[in-house]
Amino acid sequence: MKRDAEAWKHAEVFLDHGPEVLAGVRAADDDLDYVEGPISDDLGRLRGIDTTLGRAGQIRHEWDPIMALMDASLPGSRKLYQERGEEHRNSEGWHYAHGLSYQGAALVRAADYLANRADAEQLSQTARARVALTRSAPVTRGTPPPTSPASSASNPPVPGRSH
Repeated sequence: MKRDAEAWKHAEVFLDHGPEVLAGVRAADDDLDYVEGPISDDLGRLRGIDTTLGRAGQIRHEWDPIMALMDASLPGSRKLYQERGEEHRNSEGWHYAHGLSYQGAALVRAADYLANRADAEQLSQTARARVALTRSAPVTRGTPPPTSPASSASNPPVPGRSH
């Protein structure tokens, strides 16, 4: 019972955050990532995560009406029913929690890899943009670079002399 309860706590974390992380992974991956590369195995493990999350979510949503019924019950009996209900939920959720532990680790690795790759690509694009801007800056040959007003003010022309 204790193992089931601990497993369900982890399933709750995946239910709270998994769909958002999964959507981020799917938005950042490409078809080649599934075929080859460092996360291809992890992405393969994610194929059933939607189903696992859906079924675990169903257990969670079935729990809400049970808790509402317990709230309406006699105050002294709530604790007894709540403990039995949690045991039942946790034992049913064990299978999904176990699946999420396997799939969730793959999801975390894939998300981490894709986030780091996106950061590296962003830095690379920024560097390429800087190089492109430097190359495309207008330069006219034979014309000295403009001088700053401070440098021309330090050597004022001598009055009465012409250049």
